[in-house]
Amino acid sequence: MSLELAIAFPVVLLLVTALMQYGLWYFARTVALAAAQEGVGAARVLDAAPDDGAERAAQYLEQNGADMLVDPSVVASSPTAGVVAIEVSGQSLSLIPGVALTVTQSAQGPVESFVDAGAP
Repeated sequence: MSLELAIAFPVVLLLVTALMQYGLWYFARTVALAAAQEGVGAARVLDAAPDDGAERAAQYLEQNGADMLVDPSVVASSPTAGVVAIEVSGQSLSLIPGVALTVTQSAQGPVESFVDAGAP
């Protein structure tokens, strides 16, 4: 009985640690995506600059995910005319020393604008 336990316990402990690490990575990914979506929402507003979205995403990370995403970076861009994109990246917390899991999430959306009636 003790031999089986001596073999099985480290395997079970490794599986539990791997599951917890996956949960931390997934939560960091979710926080990064929520921050990117929040930033796009702020940058899509009429007469807003893409940097307003990056600032809002950074505020969101500070308020909601400061402990989950290590060394976060927020980049705002405009891939095409009338579209704004926010990319949030960083590293998730790690239970295993030396393992750094990178998280990168992005969101994009059209910028609000007024259009004349009857114009294409």
